[in-house]
Amino acid sequence: MSWKPLLLCLSLVLPLAAQDITRRGDDSVPAQVDLIYDRGLQYLAKTQNDKGSWDDSTGAEPGVVGLCVVAFLAKGDDPNHGPYAKNITKGIDFILSQQSDTNGYIGSSMYNHGFATLALAEAYGAVNHPKIAEALEKAVELILSAQKRNRFGAWRYTPESKDADSTVAGCQIVSLLAARNAGLAVPDEAIKKGLAYLAKCRGSDGSYGYTSASGGKPTLTAIGSLCLSLAKEKDSKGYKASLAYLKKQMDYRDKYYPFYYEYYMSQALFQADEEVWKEWNTRNIRYMSTIQSRDGFFPGNQGPSFNTAGALLSLALNYRFLPIYEK
Repeated sequence: MSWKPLLLCLSLVLPLAAQDITRRGDDSVPAQVDLIYDRGLQYLAKTQNDKGSWDDSTGAEPGVVGLCVVAFLAKGDDPNHGPYAKNITKGIDFILSQQSDTNGYIGSSMYNHGFATLALAEAYGAVNHPKIAEALEKAVELILSAQKRNRFGAWRYTPESKDADSTVAGCQIVSLLAARNAGLAVPDEAIKKGLAYLAKCRGSDGSYGYTSASGGKPTLTAIGSLCLSLAKEKDSKGYKASLAYLKKQMDYRDKYYPFYYEYYMSQALFQADEEVWKEWNTRNIRYMSTIQSRDGFFPGNQGPSFNTAGALLSLALNYRFLPIYEK
């Protein structure tokens, strides 16, 4: 990853307070999730600059801004007239300002491009903004053209990369599937080729490695598992092996990229097994309530904006609002 490694400042886990329940349509959301989420969004809203980004170590990267935008959208408040409408618009404007007029590339890495594309896809059709549709189409075309040039049929750090890895590839696949959900034409062949590359990174125990099937890790396995789930490819033996592997990692914490792990693990389990996700979710709520600062951000040397967006999005499945967070 291009982002600097994270170190958690706190790891103590305390018992949950009695969980009052608020309602979101037909779904019950623990009141503690609302508390954590609201405090986090208030922090992001308060610290966003006039350009629409954040003044910390990673907050000027369009991918991080994209994740912050998705965090605002995921709670379900009206994105055009609600309390965070201006923040959402400013974030989208910043992403658009970072897109190349020549080829649609957003930022300076495919990580940034992928997460920024995801934000545009989730905002498309929900946010009244005249430039989202064209920008999203160009962003998707960039992902597809980069894949065609890649000898593995996947992606790595730049659109010109000839090699690939599971983290960048997973990011692009999720973004393509989100764009498809939004109504854009994404070829089946592109998804199949991306998943075929990921399958080469899956070991016999179901775990995924970085550039091969060796050295499998929970974070990478969560990425691979989520991609298969979103692509409606959950019947294979490989997928079932990956789920069995993830079920054994419920207490795992990624030492270097914890909020990246939380972000993907929550989604992977939610898409895979409702009961397992509920167990994970209870633990995750407890954990996040413990490490969140009084100001609402989450600590770590990756930058408060990225940390906070990742942490909040690991809880966003409770709201089930965005298309990418539905089953």
